[in-house]
Amino acid sequence: MEPGSDDFLPPPECPVFEPSWAEFRDPLGYIAKIRPIAEKSGICKIRPPADWQPPFAVEVDNFRFTPRIQRLNELEAQTRVKLNYLDQIAKFWEIQGSSLKIPNVERRILDLYSLSKIVVEEGGYEAICKDRRWARVAQRLNYPPGKNIGSLLRSHYERIVYPYEMYQSGANLVQCNTRPFDNEEKDKEYKPHSIPLRQSVQPSKFNSYGRRAKRLQPDPEPTEEDIEKNPELKKLQIYGAGPKMMGLGLMAKDKTLRKKGECPPTVVVKEELGGDVKVESTSPKTFLESKEELSHSPEPCTKMTMRLRRNHSNAQFIESYVCRMCSRGDEDDKLLLCDGCDDNYHIFCLLPPLPEIPKGVWRCPKCVMAECKRPPEAFGFEQATREYTLQSFGEMADSFKADYFNMPVHMVPTELVEKEFWRLVNSIEEDVTVEYGADIHSKEFGSGFPVSDSKRHLTPEEEEYATSGWNLNVMPVLEQSVLCHINADISGMKVPWLYVGMVFSAFCWHIEDHWSYSINYLHWGEPKTWYGVPSLAAEHLEEVMKKLTPELFDSQPDLLHQLVTLMNPNTLMSHGVPVVRTNQCAGEFVITFPRAYHSGFNQGYNFAEAVNFCTADWLPAGRQCIEHYRRLRRYCVFSHEELICKMAACPEKLDLNLAAAVHKEMFIMVQEERRLRKALLEKGVTEAEREAFELLPDDERQCIKCKTTCFLSALACYDCPDGLVCLSHINDLCKCSSSRQYLRYRYTLDELPAMLHKLKVRAESFDTWANKVRVALEVEDGRKRSLEELRALESEARERRFPNSELLQRLKNCLSEAEACVSRALGLVSGQEAGVAGLQMTLAELRAFLDQMNNLPCAMHQIGDVKGILEQVEVYQAEAREALASLPSSPGLLQSLLERGQQLGVEVPEAQQLQRQVEQAQWLDEVKRTLAPSARRGTLAVMRGLLVAGASVAPSPAVDKARAELQELLTIAERWEEKAHLCLEARQKHPPATLEAIIREAENIPVHLPNIQALKEALAKARAWIADVDEIQNGDHYPCLDDLEGLVAVGRDLPVGLEELRQLELQVLTAHSWREKASKTFLKKNSCYTLLEVLCPCADAGSDSTKRSRWMEKELGLYKSDTELLGLSAQDLRDPGSVIVAFKEGEQKEKEGILQLRRTNSAKPSPLASSTTASSATSICVCGQVPAGVGALQCDLCQDWFHGRCVSVPRLLSSPRPNPTSSPLLAWWEWDTKFLCPLCMRSRRPRLETILALLVALQRLPVRLPEGEALQCLTERAISWQGRARQALASEDVTALLGRLAELRQRLQTEPRPEEPSTCPSAPASDPLGEGSGKNMPKVQGLLENGDSMTNSEKAALEEGSDLEMLSSLLPQLSGPALELPEATRAPLEELMMEGDLLEVTLDENHSIWQLLQAGQSPDLERIRTLLELEKAERHGSRARGRALERRRRRKVDRGGEGDDPAREELEPKRVRSSGPEAEEAQEEEELEEETGGEGPPTSLPTTGSPSTQENQNGLEPAPEATSGPLAPFSTLTPQLHLPSPPQPPQQQL
Repeated sequence: MEPGSDDFLPPPECPVFEPSWAEFRDPLGYIAKIRPIAEKSGICKIRPPADWQPPFAVEVDNFRFTPRIQRLNELEAQTRVKLNYLDQIAKFWEIQGSSLKIPNVERRILDLYSLSKIVVEEGGYEAICKDRRWARVAQRLNYPPGKNIGSLLRSHYERIVYPYEMYQSGANLVQCNTRPFDNEEKDKEYKPHSIPLRQSVQPSKFNSYGRRAKRLQPDPEPTEEDIEKNPELKKLQIYGAGPKMMGLGLMAKDKTLRKKGECPPTVVVKEELGGDVKVESTSPKTFLESKEELSHSPEPCTKMTMRLRRNHSNAQFIESYVCRMCSRGDEDDKLLLCDGCDDNYHIFCLLPPLPEIPKGVWRCPKCVMAECKRPPEAFGFEQATREYTLQSFGEMADSFKADYFNMPVHMVPTELVEKEFWRLVNSIEEDVTVEYGADIHSKEFGSGFPVSDSKRHLTPEEEEYATSGWNLNVMPVLEQSVLCHINADISGMKVPWLYVGMVFSAFCWHIEDHWSYSINYLHWGEPKTWYGVPSLAAEHLEEVMKKLTPELFDSQPDLLHQLVTLMNPNTLMSHGVPVVRTNQCAGEFVITFPRAYHSGFNQGYNFAEAVNFCTADWLPAGRQCIEHYRRLRRYCVFSHEELICKMAACPEKLDLNLAAAVHKEMFIMVQEERRLRKALLEKGVTEAEREAFELLPDDERQCIKCKTTCFLSALACYDCPDGLVCLSHINDLCKCSSSRQYLRYRYTLDELPAMLHKLKVRAESFDTWANKVRVALEVEDGRKRSLEELRALESEARERRFPNSELLQRLKNCLSEAEACVSRALGLVSGQEAGVAGLQMTLAELRAFLDQMNNLPCAMHQIGDVKGILEQVEVYQAEAREALASLPSSPGLLQSLLERGQQLGVEVPEAQQLQRQVEQAQWLDEVKRTLAPSARRGTLAVMRGLLVAGASVAPSPAVDKARAELQELLTIAERWEEKAHLCLEARQKHPPATLEAIIREAENIPVHLPNIQALKEALAKARAWIADVDEIQNGDHYPCLDDLEGLVAVGRDLPVGLEELRQLELQVLTAHSWREKASKTFLKKNSCYTLLEVLCPCADAGSDSTKRSRWMEKELGLYKSDTELLGLSAQDLRDPGSVIVAFKEGEQKEKEGILQLRRTNSAKPSPLASSTTASSATSICVCGQVPAGVGALQCDLCQDWFHGRCVSVPRLLSSPRPNPTSSPLLAWWEWDTKFLCPLCMRSRRPRLETILALLVALQRLPVRLPEGEALQCLTERAISWQGRARQALASEDVTALLGRLAELRQRLQTEPRPEEPSTCPSAPASDPLGEGSGKNMPKVQGLLENGDSMTNSEKAALEEGSDLEMLSSLLPQLSGPALELPEATRAPLEELMMEGDLLEVTLDENHSIWQLLQAGQSPDLERIRTLLELEKAERHGSRARGRALERRRRRKVDRGGEGDDPAREELEPKRVRSSGPEAEEAQEEEELEEETGGEGPPTSLPTTGSPSTQENQNGLEPAPEATSGPLAPFSTLTPQLHLPSPPQPPQQQL
């Protein structure tokens, strides 16, 4: 490895262009545009627009190719020279019987080639030794001083290089006694590369297309016969994959083993003991095995098997050997046989003589000289042996790169790959081999671009790219391209080539055939790194490469045309060659310019496509290239003369630029042809024949001297018909006389000028046209052309397809400018004539516009119109100045001037001043009108608008004063608006006097203030409200509550402080308080009735269906109130008289209705009868079902039937516990068996004393309530009824009956009863009370006496259940009636009783009448039994709930009073926390029902979802008298309601 090879410095970047879409549409035009810049670098890169992305059209599955093999260090010219030198010196020592081992000096192998060159440059071996300059040699080889390296280098030179140099110089070799490499155990063995022979391969026989021009073909490989004739091949054993020495091509005997692309196998020469040499053909595998065997051989030479001299026993054979030096055959033991030529030499005849016979192969000095001086053969690439698809090649390429750099392929930096590439290229130690799929013909394998052909249908997108000029299949044959005029088969230049690359695969320094352009597009994959040299430095690059590597060019003069040689860009740049570089990424183009050398390598796996193209500017370079090829004797791809003549034959088809360029080339070519033909005449050749050269194959019209393809003319000989020469080599055809030679020509000298003239006409047509245009645009003759004349010139350029030159662009610009001026002038004139302000332009613009029209090289009659407008504007300007100078002028005059100026269509500076004056006058006038006393007051928005408008008016003293006044007025108005707003917000209500003061002060402001207006309206409403209050307070009656509430609501909404409002609020509050107290007194809990409805009589009581539907309507909120049924409107409720009259009428209707209802219900069948059937007249309970069987109760008022479990039922006993010595239980008429249904008893029915207290409180209210009026009527009705009841009870008959009843009770209390067993037989039901009483008294008495001796627990049990058991046991003893009640007495009492039951008031007289009527009839045993059963079921459920509640309390105590937890208390319902222990107990009962699942007595389970549920929820409870009494333990039986979720606890009457 060379020192400093790691320090590769990248050259500067080449130009990069990014065309716009408009530029990109013309490929060759854009390339011509960038050529002046890009040509200076030789190459450039073009990035297409981002959305130009052609699809990849290659059929990936069918794409198969065989790549080339590239060994990197054999590509670089200087490295190849070194490797060739090492191969030659290795061959020299191999011939001498030794293998080359390269020594290591200072940890790197010794560069023997550089050592040899430096020794020669320093004067030679003898001179350096004489002057002791080996240290200088070490210094020039970059070895550090002071380590005696010079002496070591001298030793190596003497052992290895000096003998070889002596043979090269032709001197005799002084043979050393010892082998030169025996003592160098640390030296590195050198494996000969034999580069030329191994890489000298033919192009693929399967490819019929040549990538480049025809090149020098290498000599054919030697055949088997040649090997047999060559005695050296029988003596040498050569290892490797192919021939190792120039001229020693080896062929296997079995030629069928040589497959396509494989290297020829090695011929191995083995020596058997006592036998002859045996020649074998070995495969690469055999080679590896034999190599391994040799590596363990004790012989010092490992690269070559020594052939020891054979001892022949045949005497005749020995005598045939004679020494070539002394011609004697004696002393044959010292006679050496040369293994190369079989000559014999005495060891003492050699100079210098040898001390002994050497072992192994020995060559005589003559053979060694011949082998070392054999010229090398041409260098080339060899083909790989494997065929790849794109996928398999990509996998191989990516795997190689990832393994080499030990990282993912996409993460390897391009800079690192570049440095590593040049390090490997410059290394003689590291042999890295890669493969490159280069020069794959797209005609055979398919292009990467879409192509329009009949093979496959293209999509619209593919069709677009198939016709694009940047498609490499299209660009070479574009109209402006030269190659499209060539009919010959030059597909190598016109058809794209494909390149499949991998990392490090390279393309070497070269220029394109015929020095044409080339364009390369990278379809996909990793970047491709390029290096370029401009055409100006092409010869300089060739000189530098020839200077640095003359050995290569001596054997291959056209080496740079073979694309097989690289040279480090840093080396070229150090010798003054300008080099640029670039990284071509996927989707980018790289263009190389004519004669621009370029090379590069691939960064990784990629796919590229390239093609040549030629433009008009290439023609001179193409002609120079032909002259260059003539000097090099290089074949042409096509005839340049033929191309020029073909284009000249059809000049009308040529692009104008191309025609001009062809004319210049044709002129030069014709002049040269005249000169050459003249020289031919001077030589004496007079015969001539016309020849259609274009019909001849290229190889039949090539000059035998310079290989140029002839077209215009050639010299041939009648006697030598196989060859011809161009006219530049007429002396090199043959030695025949000139008379036998004749001219073969394509055109005569008269035809060529005619063709030239046609080209000139085509080329000069543009010049003629250009002169016309130039004269017209520059007005050289002083006459301006009309628009029509200029348009005709432009149309001529378009029809004759003149190029888009600068002159044509000037003409187009002039036409566009003139047409724009005409259009603008017409718009200006037409706008002025119509009196409409069109496009406004300033006076300066008008003058500039007129100057522009005058300066245009075009005559336009609109110029006069524009001049007239300018004169009008100047006159107007003078008038405006005069008006402005005489200010103040009248606004009318200013306005009229301003309107005139606007109609001109031109902005005059004075018009702006006029506009300012007019705006000032208009604004001041508007301000005066707004603030005038007689004008309507403006709003704040108007004032603000005036201020904003004033800000845009030009300032003046009057304007500034008006703006200040407006601002002050606006500030004051906003302040008062804020005050009014604060008052309206009612945060602190002000009295009316304050608001009146604010309004009076705001009236002085000449602005309409919305808040002040709203304050006025509020004050007016307040005054009206006060008047309404005074009117109500001073009326004949107290005001109604509804009126007061309306006034309070209105007064609260007013933003005015009102003293009367507080008084009204207090009155309303007192009235609501009285109403709530009355509601609590009358209404049941959750009652569906209002207080007024309860207090008014039920006017529709006569219809059972009406009452029942009324009940359901109340549940659904559809029922009309009693006040509406009474016919009272809202206004009637305000009149006490109307209320009283309606109440009286309602009483009468209620009485009549209940009588009708009683008659109707009495006619219904009894549910207790077994034959009861459902009919239209059947009773319906509140639950919606027909009551039947045991448990049905009949209302004592309406006579309708109900389920006992669905309604509240009375308690049987309302007296104190019985005395042990008395039997009050037998006074059955005192038992509370009276039952009123919830439809008849709508309220709690308070006592009259409670109602009177409510009336007293009502008298103190200064407010009238409808409920108060109704309560007074109800009270009067109750007192009236009470008077009549007392009168009836005080009559003689009734008094006597009451006395007898009292005596009967007294007797029952005083008479003792005999003891009886706890179980007594039932007495006959027919026994009278008086008769059976004496018998039963002892039984009852005994029962009571036994109770005294019971324990506490037994007494408790007795208290819980003995009362009901006792009553049950007495039922058989009950009989009646107790009194004989005459019908005359009964009827009035029953009527009174009915009227008393209609009253929603509890009166003692009602109870007395009830007892008297009960005593006058037989006891209702069925009702008593029903009530007992219902009460028993209720008590059973109550005991179960009590026990469960007790258990819960105990659990709470056991848990440590968790119920006292504040957090738990916080989570409890508010009704629990706020109602004390009673509420807590109620809650526990609710929780109990949740635990027990709502189980209760079976008799109290109504049907789920029945109306009884709604009835209970609406508080159907008995009157307080039903539960208040001495018998506290007996609670009223309330139906248990079981809702689906959650269960509700039973509700009890308080």
